[in-house]
Amino acid sequence: MVGPPTTNYNPGSYREQTTNSRWLLVLSRVAFICNICFLIAFSIQMTDWIKNEDITSMIALIGYVMGFILNPLLVVCYLLIFIFSKKRLKTVPSWLLTANILFLVIQILYILYLNDQRHP
Repeated sequence: MVGPPTTNYNPGSYREQTTNSRWLLVLSRVAFICNICFLIAFSIQMTDWIKNEDITSMIALIGYVMGFILNPLLVVCYLLIFIFSKKRLKTVPSWLLTANILFLVIQILYILYLNDQRHP
């Protein structure tokens, strides 16, 4: 007698996988908000269009400090997850992944711009 074929199907496995990858989606969204604050802080630095110093300092703190710490760490996580588990990377929308990588390039260019300005 042969029983029914057994499979390794586990209906909760996809749910567990997306729950375990949820941190990457949340971190990507937070990094995107920090990157938007970086652009706003840069524009404030160039034109000073917001006169309220409290709001300016909050945007600068989020954009410059959190953005410069969180975004490179996130892109390294993207790279590691891409190498080891491409399925987990699918939880992050492609536009968000692309935007965060482009913001990292912009941040690197900004650092190079600052270094060039200090040493004429």
